[in-house]
Amino acid sequence: MKLMTKLMLATVSIFLVAAMAACSSTTSVESEEKMVINVAHGNQPGEPIDKLAEKWKELVEERSDGTIEIRLFPSSQLGSEKDVLEQATMGSNVITMVGYDFLMDYVPDAGILNAPYLVESFDELLYLTTTDWFDEIKSDLNEKEISIVSTNTVYGERHLMSNEKVSLPEDLKGRKIRVPNNPMSITTFKALGAAATPTPLGDLYTSLQQGLIDGAENPLPVLEGVKAHEVSKHLSLTGHQKFISAWITGTNFIDSLPDEVVQMLKETGDEAGEYAWGVLEEEDKRVLAEFEKQGVEVHEVDLAPFKEKVQVVYDKFPSSLLLYQKMNTFSLKNIVSFYFHDGRFASSSCILS
Repeated sequence: MKLMTKLMLATVSIFLVAAMAACSSTTSVESEEKMVINVAHGNQPGEPIDKLAEKWKELVEERSDGTIEIRLFPSSQLGSEKDVLEQATMGSNVITMVGYDFLMDYVPDAGILNAPYLVESFDELLYLTTTDWFDEIKSDLNEKEISIVSTNTVYGERHLMSNEKVSLPEDLKGRKIRVPNNPMSITTFKALGAAATPTPLGDLYTSLQQGLIDGAENPLPVLEGVKAHEVSKHLSLTGHQKFISAWITGTNFIDSLPDEVVQMLKETGDEAGEYAWGVLEEEDKRVLAEFEKQGVEVHEVDLAPFKEKVQVVYDKFPSSLLLYQKMNTFSLKNIVSFYFHDGRFASSSCILS
């Protein structure tokens, strides 16, 4: 009887091992057939950036006939913007959205794209990303293990939401304003007189609730997404940055992908960016009306004193930022055309001459 029992147990064990091996083999085959790419951002579900990411996922999975799966990680699930950027440079499987000001730690001149009051329209800003100058920026980033996948994400025009009314830069004196943790944002709000307070986007609402900050700045849909209007009831339309972002990954990771996959990611990323820009324009109108309905006081402000205050920002960064000084006379396209010589940006001495 004992012998029979042992034989039965042995038979069952062999069957289970064989079954597990078969399952393992099947999983391996499936993983070889389907490529998984992680895409991360700090925005909340339903915001224009989140809709962009969803659209990107849809386009990639459709055009790859399901052989590529995009896994989305919104709401800073993988970490803060700076943290995920560092993960990417270390070769992690992740594509993440970053402002060009976050890239200043790697290539300082990239920050010009997020400088305050730089341009009058997003078209002018996006034009810069098509130039030979920007190709040099991308090349410099590659040397720092960063590869840009898509450049045409319009994040929005940034405004100020605060606990008390702000009409002039003097109203910001000593007030703790949440800003992204990068040199351009911090320097801009210090120039305006505020106590610039770097805080992860995911912590913004709690920081407002607990009185750790007196206000925050971001595009309108982002301010709504983090529910800043539930605490702060004053919106000043400062428009201090027309903000575009890049989707980046590490060079080691992107070099590991087939060329056709890289091309598909870039094409579909740009398409998703165009789609999301249209979404953003509609969302701006809706959110502004919703804020007013929720009791937020909306303040139109005279931009001249704000623009004057941030002039010092342009003295603190590399020479290419001095491009701004010519913008009162010429349109951006004329300036860029004038100062690009044989595919290279003019020196600061030429700009200032």
